[in-house]
Amino acid sequence: MEKHSMQTEAPHAGTHLPAGYGPQYPPAAFQGPSAHTGHPVALQTGYQGPQPAYPGPQLGYTVATAGSGGYNATQLPSQRSQAIILVNTQWMPAPPPLQNCPPGLEYLSQIDQILIHQQTELLEVLTGFETNNKFEIKNSLGQMVYLAVEDTDCCTRNCCEAARPFTLRILDNLGQEVMTLERPLRCSSCCFPCCLQEIEIQAPPGVPIGYVTQNWHPCLPKLTLQNEKKENVLKVVGPCVACTCCTDIDFEIRSLDEQSRIGKISKQWSGCVKEAFTDSDNFGIQFPLDLDVKMKAVTLGACFLLDYMFFEGCE
Repeated sequence: MEKHSMQTEAPHAGTHLPAGYGPQYPPAAFQGPSAHTGHPVALQTGYQGPQPAYPGPQLGYTVATAGSGGYNATQLPSQRSQAIILVNTQWMPAPPPLQNCPPGLEYLSQIDQILIHQQTELLEVLTGFETNNKFEIKNSLGQMVYLAVEDTDCCTRNCCEAARPFTLRILDNLGQEVMTLERPLRCSSCCFPCCLQEIEIQAPPGVPIGYVTQNWHPCLPKLTLQNEKKENVLKVVGPCVACTCCTDIDFEIRSLDEQSRIGKISKQWSGCVKEAFTDSDNFGIQFPLDLDVKMKAVTLGACFLLDYMFFEGCE
């Protein structure tokens, strides 16, 4: 036990964001082991360690690798007849466990940029029949960090479309579910300041670590990022027109008073053909390297919520 404790005494994400905090971080400045000399870090105080009652990965999550280039096939419990094939995919090396960090989120402690690529579904392109979305989550070097898979039934997907409630399962390279995102059914109209959009982030599954809630505004898309106690931590503010052509769309991550810019979530332009005929989107997220890993996970949840709110039906 003492040996394990010595191995886990590595720097990790802090929890404090003082007023006026605006770190000058270079994009994708760090993608290596946790023993770095970047932003100052402080010990997290709110997380009580992995929950002893958590049974581990659910049965049915399997990963197989083969071939000289290497490919991964991940099969989910809700899709036992189908496998998710990732060809010639390089995964980010697994970091050592960290103290006071939910299991599986150690990857987030080493990166300050995330790239999200939605896979194009041929059936959806040809027929317009809505299928479960799948997302590749990578670091700035193109290495896979996680795989995100939507888990909703056929009726919900095609009747409620972009406004649908969903469960999004975040898997690591072993097929273990390290995060779960739960979005309930909510109102999608900006004309009614009630039943606004929200999403819950769990890590490990069943243990909430944060929430993203929509703030009503007649013109601007605004979200609030909250911790596990539903205390406000950060804001996300987007442009007046969330759907534009031939350019990236930036949603700024700001302090609670909205005066300091902390990072951003960018919807990246994918080209005329892909934007016109599919709803497969690319996103980029930038945040401070020393941001609390749980808030990084919440920011990831905010990105998926923005995708379904504004871009899932844009095809």
